[in-house]
Amino acid sequence: MSSAHKNLSVFNTEGLPDISAKKFVIVVAEWNDEVTGALYEGAHKTLLEYGAKPENIRRVNVPGSFELSFGSQVYAQKPDVDAVIAIGCVIQGETKHNDYINHAVAHGLTDVALKYNKPVIFGVLTPNTLQQALDRAGGIHGNKGDEAAMTAIKMLGLQ
Repeated sequence: MSSAHKNLSVFNTEGLPDISAKKFVIVVAEWNDEVTGALYEGAHKTLLEYGAKPENIRRVNVPGSFELSFGSQVYAQKPDVDAVIAIGCVIQGETKHNDYINHAVAHGLTDVALKYNKPVIFGVLTPNTLQQALDRAGGIHGNKGDEAAMTAIKMLGLQ
C-alpha cells in the first residue's frame, strides 16, 4: 500500500522485543534538513516510547543521502551497535539524480546490513515534491521516521 493511503506512524506493536539494553545509531542526511530533522525526531521519539534509553541512541550526521551507506557502515561494524537507522530525503527535482542516488543508497544499506548481520534500516523518503516529503515527515501521512524506528525494533526481534 502506498503511503498516500497509509499513516506511516500507525503499526502493529504485538510481540515487540525488549530494547532497553539495545544501542541504536541514527545516521541523518543534512541535505533537506527540514525534512530529515523531522524524520529524526520521529525515529528518536518512537525508540524512546518503546523502551530505548536516551543514552543508547546516537545521532550521526552525514552531508547527504548518498553518504548514508558509508555512515551506516562505520557504525554497523561496531560490536556495541545493535541497529542503524538511515534517515534521508531525495526529492525528484529536474534531473534524474534521484534515481541514481536512491538506487545506490538502497543497495548500499542492504549490503551493510548483510555484511554485518544486523538491522540497517532504509528511512529515506523518495518523493516527487517537497510537499510530499513534508506530508511524510510528520504531516498528513504520519512520519516515516516513526516507521523506520519501529522497523529497527521489529528486526531486532529476529536475533
